[in-house]
Amino acid sequence: MRFRKKKDKNMKAVLEIKDSRVSFVMELLNNFSFVKVKPITNEKALLLSEIREAVDTVNLVKEGKAQARPAKELLNDL
Repeated sequence: MRFRKKKDKNMKAVLEIKDSRVSFVMELLNNFSFVKVKPITNEKALLLSEIREAVDTVNLVKEGKAQARPAKELLNDL
């Protein structure tokens, strides 16, 4: 019989914080032993946002709530 080690389930979140409040929020979050804080660049935040938007669009297409574009049409636009 094999035992598998259970992985902790963790939620990940991206926060937008006003520059004037960053130090306060970072200090607050760092005081919680169960919270890991890892700042990301604006470029990475933008990339994550664009990927999330693309996934939402794909889900809408799958649900029949949006129309997909044929791949050939997409490639011709490039």
